[in-house]
Amino acid sequence: MIVEDDSQNTLSVLAAGQTDAARSNVALSVSPRRHVISSFLYNHPVLHRVALLALPVGWMGLVYIVALVALLITALWSVNEYTGQVEMTWTAANIISAFTDALYLSVTARTLLIAVLVTVVDILLAFPIAFFMARMASKRSKKVLVVMILTPLWASYLVKAYAWRSVLSGSGLVDWLLRPLGITSPGYGLVAVIVTEVYLWLPYVVMPIFTAFEQVPESLLEASGDLGATSWMTIRDILLPLIVPGVVAGSIFSFSLSMGDYIAVGIVGGKTQVLGNLIYTDVGVANNTPMAAALALIPIIIIGLYLTLVSRTGALKRL
Repeated sequence: MIVEDDSQNTLSVLAAGQTDAARSNVALSVSPRRHVISSFLYNHPVLHRVALLALPVGWMGLVYIVALVALLITALWSVNEYTGQVEMTWTAANIISAFTDALYLSVTARTLLIAVLVTVVDILLAFPIAFFMARMASKRSKKVLVVMILTPLWASYLVKAYAWRSVLSGSGLVDWLLRPLGITSPGYGLVAVIVTEVYLWLPYVVMPIFTAFEQVPESLLEASGDLGATSWMTIRDILLPLIVPGVVAGSIFSFSLSMGDYIAVGIVGGKTQVLGNLIYTDVGVANNTPMAAALALIPIIIIGLYLTLVSRTGALKRL
């Protein structure tokens, strides 16, 4: 037994020696230049972070910041009245017109109204759905419900929009259900746009609120009940403040997507005009790219103001 133990110890020592030798060979095979760079970055953690973030931050800056600057520059150009060609002559007429013209102001107000209504309705619908999924459904049912909520995202955006066009048409499902009650389908217009966009963006609102509900400790709710709080008091004083970040995240998705959407409006909106339609017309029909760029600044500013307002509540810090 002693001999066997000694032999096993000897084999272990030899194996360890081979492992160390292999590691030494790997270390020697590393390029000296690479070794110097690695050591330098290791000794300078700030530069290490800068090198790590340089590529993604540079890409983000190129895609977003440079694109916004290019958009602003384009808005300051003009279009020749006779040739219809874009000329790189500086003028603020497009931006002034976008923020003062009665037509553009009315379309901006309509777009903002649609975005607000869609966001509010989505939150009102998403709250009970997310609460049931997180707090009342079994584990198996929860998985099924999550799949059901996410399944519409797998379908094409256009397919869903045209499906609602069929449902809301004069001979569609809604008209067939309401006709016995003496009510006709709303048809295509503002109501159809709101209904369609509520459906399109609902999954983007349900999932953040559902995740927020999931993160609330069950023991916290039990402690609230043990201290004599009613169900309504627990929801109002404990649950709602904790899920505000989820509601904010969902509202950002719904609001920003509604502000920028124009395809669904073109499919089910009838004669309804939003900022996206005007921008598309200026680019694709009128060849007035500077005016389109000036109009595109409006939703960017509105969304920026909305994010600023939300950030003051402190909800973004808890996302």
